[in-house]
Amino acid sequence: MTRAIVHMDLDTFFVSCERLTNSQLEGIPLIIGGGDRGVVASCSYEARVFGVRSAMPIHMAMKLCPDAKIIKGDMELYSQLSHDVTQVLQEKAPVLEKASIDEFYLDITGMDKFHGSYKWTNELAQSVIKETGLPISFSLSINKTVSKIATGEGKPIGNLEIPEQDVQAFLNPLSIQKIPMVGNVTFQLLSRIGIRTIQTLSEMPAEVLQQMIGKNGLDIWKKANGIDHTPVEPYSERKSISTEHTFSQDTIDIIMLRSILVGMVEKLAFQLRSEEWLTSTITVKIRYANFDTETKQCKIAYTSADHILNKNVNDLFDKLYQRRMRIRLIGIRFSGLVRGTYQIDLFEDTQEMLSLYAAMDKMKNRYGFDAVMRCAGASFKPNNKNEILKRIP
Repeated sequence: MTRAIVHMDLDTFFVSCERLTNSQLEGIPLIIGGGDRGVVASCSYEARVFGVRSAMPIHMAMKLCPDAKIIKGDMELYSQLSHDVTQVLQEKAPVLEKASIDEFYLDITGMDKFHGSYKWTNELAQSVIKETGLPISFSLSINKTVSKIATGEGKPIGNLEIPEQDVQAFLNPLSIQKIPMVGNVTFQLLSRIGIRTIQTLSEMPAEVLQQMIGKNGLDIWKKANGIDHTPVEPYSERKSISTEHTFSQDTIDIIMLRSILVGMVEKLAFQLRSEEWLTSTITVKIRYANFDTETKQCKIAYTSADHILNKNVNDLFDKLYQRRMRIRLIGIRFSGLVRGTYQIDLFEDTQEMLSLYAAMDKMKNRYGFDAVMRCAGASFKPNNKNEILKRIP
């Protein structure tokens, strides 16, 4: 049976959320970001006409579009509206994957037997618009890659269907930059040898491409040929990531405890970013020497940034540790996860902060997690046998 995979994407999501709460923002160039040294988290189509793009420094965006209105951004609002959209989709979709705060995949294979797949998807999109007030685009095709590319081509508020027999004809004239996984470095490398369209890329021998760009070469070649067997992974809010540290001797050393918490946060936040997750719920656990166990939890705007997570973990620890008894174990859990990258919560941070995280993660990936760490977390030893890391199930 030919697969029927839908990709849904909330159009300029942050901008749409702001306009939902303030109609005076309709029709004007709008930039979501923060501070003169910050970066653009999102921008309206009116601003994009002037060349403004996400992740661009704010000062550069203002030079391109001096009349744009800048809004700091409200991740709490965006998180809630994302949850509202998810609920609408979950009520009706047979299989739903939440790929990020504003992006979804649905597997509706076999629905044509009972109801036209395109008609059903269009009705679902209209339900999202009616119940949340947020504009949404979608595309229907045979796999995730083709559907995602088609959604991008159909925006804003475009609804495309690419049947199996039309997939290659649809892909061929597009730039190779439209393929997920093809970043700027790969694009520049392939452009230098005249490979700029998906058709040219698809006609290359897969082995040659693999030799040129490494292990991802075969995957990129498959995507260029409209091949993608990646399943739609059912979305669950229960996904979490956690770590615990049991002390060899019960302790009351607050300075050491705080240092270990910083290290634990850094470890988990690095894993979140590596696997492209964002968390919305933090739980801190302590177990006293007498084995009494207590926890405290808080909800936050979606993030994977150490400095934001550290502040909340420390606040929870202060509220939790009131008995002043010796501690046997401490633990942290991040839950309420959605797919996404650190960039979307850069409303207060600078381009330098973004670059710092990117540089640190690159070193950790290459030389190991403890190749570079915050001094405050030096007491945490990630390979300590007493430290248990629980991965996302």
